[in-house]
Amino acid sequence: MSEDRRLMVLRAIVQDYVQTSEPVGSRALVERHHLGVSAATVRNDMALLEEEGLIHAPHTSAGRVPTDAGYRVFVDRLSAVKPLGSGERRAIGQFLEGAVDLDDVVDRTVRLLASLTRQVAVVQYPSLTRSTVRHIELVPMGSSHLMIVLIVNTGRVEQRVVDTGRVLSDGTGEALVASIRSRINEVAAGVPFTVAATRLRRLVDEADEADRAAMEAVVSALGDALVEEREERVVLAGQANLARAGSDFPRTIGPILEALEEHVTLLRLLGQLGDDPDLVSVRIGSENPVTGLQSTSLVSMGYGSGAERVASLGVLGPTRMDYPTTMASVRAVARYVSEILDENQAT
Repeated sequence: MSEDRRLMVLRAIVQDYVQTSEPVGSRALVERHHLGVSAATVRNDMALLEEEGLIHAPHTSAGRVPTDAGYRVFVDRLSAVKPLGSGERRAIGQFLEGAVDLDDVVDRTVRLLASLTRQVAVVQYPSLTRSTVRHIELVPMGSSHLMIVLIVNTGRVEQRVVDTGRVLSDGTGEALVASIRSRINEVAAGVPFTVAATRLRRLVDEADEADRAAMEAVVSALGDALVEEREERVVLAGQANLARAGSDFPRTIGPILEALEEHVTLLRLLGQLGDDPDLVSVRIGSENPVTGLQSTSLVSMGYGSGAERVASLGVLGPTRMDYPTTMASVRAVARYVSEILDENQAT
């Protein structure tokens, strides 16, 4: 029973410190929370929590604040991520539902997360290595040019214009375009990019000699689209929110801002999530391998189409954050973005 009470005391300390940013004393805990014990008992529990490394005294104050380990126990003991209210969920849906394409979805998502949590929001573009080809369209332009439109299951659309070296405006050219369109969709539609790229290369070798140059132009352009650099990209918003929490950082926000500029670092952190799309990941303080981010926490979650995670999103802020509400916001937004991707794939 005493262990359960100590966890109640720890939870109360976390909640009060997040709300007030002031070290929490035993008397305040007894006054604010219904712990059912005396201040002396609470002091004994706090002493044990301090011995366990879950709280500490920041200075000569009698109050205590949570350590990274204390926050970890608090987060791990959350029985479940509480759902957002219906009004909040409705507001998220209304904000995101008007997005016209993937770029718009990402832009709206990162701004929404920053606004909801008042933290720095980070959204990773869907990784093409986890994506599948939905459809490839060929649109003749002029006498010999083709516009190639690659439509991805995530909603991303890539376009390339190539010169086929063949006249496409006559009956023979129209038949060639129809044949190439049929062949490339036959081998690439519905399969992962890595598989599609290999299959498309084979089409060049299989093409008739007279059509090989045109097929080569199309396949080469598709190959470029399949390895588009933009797959390794993150978008940030809300960096100014760090200034609001400046007192939470022991020295300066400079190292944090420098770390945020290293998008490769952020991609690596987001990429270390598991593949469970229903899991909210919380990395607290010293758990971050990046030195500049060890005074922050990263709350993140994967999003995707169906059961497969294609990218991640999350928020980064001081370790003194409202974890239950932040986790609920990240989960709600990630699930809604996943719904958008599912709708794009179904239509």
